[in-house]
Formats: sequence, C-alpha cells, structure tokens
Amino acid sequence: MRIEVQRMIKQAERDLVNARKNIGIEAYEVAAFLSEQGVEKLLKAYWMLVKSDAAPFTYSLTELGDALGVPKALRKHLVSLTGDYTMARYPDAANGVPYEVYDRETAETKVASAEAIVTWLRQQIRG
Repeated sequence: MRIEVQRMIKQAERDLVNARKNIGIEAYEVAAFLSEQGVEKLLKAYWMLVKSDAAPFTYSLTELGDALGVPKALRKHLVSLTGDYTMARYPDAANGVPYEVYDRETAETKVASAEAIVTWLRQQIRG
C-alpha cells in the first residue's frame, strides 16, 4: 500500500478516535466535524487505493461514496455527515453558534454514522 494511502488512513483513524473523545468533553460540534473528516479521509484513501489516482478535490461525501460504490443502505450516513464540514465550524452555515446548535445526541449520531461507513470501508480496504 502506498505511503500516502497509509498516512491518510492513519489520520482518518485518529480523527474518529478524537471524535468520540470530544463527546466526553461536550465539544459536540468538534465531534461532528471530526466524524465528517475521518470519513472523508478514509473515502479518499480508498479512492487512491482502488483508482490508483489522486482523490478528487471535493468535500462531498456523497459524491465520493457514490463513485466508490458505497451501498445504498449506508448512503444516508454520508448525507448526514456531509454538511458538518462547514456547519460544525461556521455560525453562518449553522444558522447559529455551532457549539450551541450541536448536542450530545446529535454528536453521538454523527459518530455512529461515521463508524458505520468506516466499518464498510475497512472491509473494502482489507479486501
């Protein structure tokens, strides 16, 4: 496996560990953002692995997932997470202050969505 793919996987895994940890400190918006980031990085790593090419410059998890054949049953998780790239960070995108908009239940749902996608991606990467 190419080194850039290994590095992307390693950082994606770290993002997901930190997403879970941020729930514990009530940084729910950070947990949502890191969930999105972990999935995005793992999708891009899988892209580089299967297509032997650089991943496209996009933040759309659905675009990446559709192109990589993520099962329809998991697509809802991609839809749920895609907006957190901006919404979890910017008041104008969140239509409020992100740390006030996100709550524990939402953060836990985001992390669970990320974990569902990651489980599938790990199976694909391991072949």
